[in-house]
Amino acid sequence: MTSQLAGQKILITGASSGIGKATASALVKLGASVALVSRNPDRAIADISAQKTASASVKAYELDLSDVSSVAAKIENIVADFGGVDTLVNNAGMAYIGELIDTPLADWQKVIDLNLTSVFQCIQAVLPAMRRQQHGTIVNVASIAAKQAFPQWGAYCASKFGLLGMAQALAEEERSHGIKVMSICPGSVNTPLWDTVAANFDREAMLTEDNVADAIVYLLSLPANAVVSDLVLMPNAGVL
Repeated sequence: MTSQLAGQKILITGASSGIGKATASALVKLGASVALVSRNPDRAIADISAQKTASASVKAYELDLSDVSSVAAKIENIVADFGGVDTLVNNAGMAYIGELIDTPLADWQKVIDLNLTSVFQCIQAVLPAMRRQQHGTIVNVASIAAKQAFPQWGAYCASKFGLLGMAQALAEEERSHGIKVMSICPGSVNTPLWDTVAANFDREAMLTEDNVADAIVYLLSLPANAVVSDLVLMPNAGVL
């Protein structure tokens, strides 16, 4: 049976590792064409290309999303080069641990820029094309930290709460244009992100990258008349 995602053009940010790479791999197996957007996209393209079906294609685009002043223009160029866009998966992000009282302004801004402002810029870049074609889907990878605050994660929580609020407003604005906006809020996921912070968690009890990728594929496979605004996906072990 042919997947309804076959032939779809899907842009994924943060696609060179973790949830982004797993999602790209799952989608090309279903026949979707995927644009890998990240600082190091070539790190993943060989692995993902090896899994694609005959109807799928994979292209890599290098982009530093933390440079928010250039994101919108570069995403517009990517959309043009890729031949259009049906779906944007906003996956790129960073973690940050530290009490708010000790968080330097530069670090705060870095988290907000990547986790929230770059997403805003990616969305602005794809919306004109989606409005012209009167269809499109935007999936934002948020976090359980968009629903529940955690001590020492104030900057991260602020960025993810903001992401969810922006997504909900966007959904209201774009519904009449045939554009779906959905967010997924995973609990702890065992990805390379944990290599960047000092956190002593049981990574074996976390969700896997493939768990989240499968959930994103589910969201993208919903019929045209159905939408899940916020999907919370947790490890069975609970909040770690």
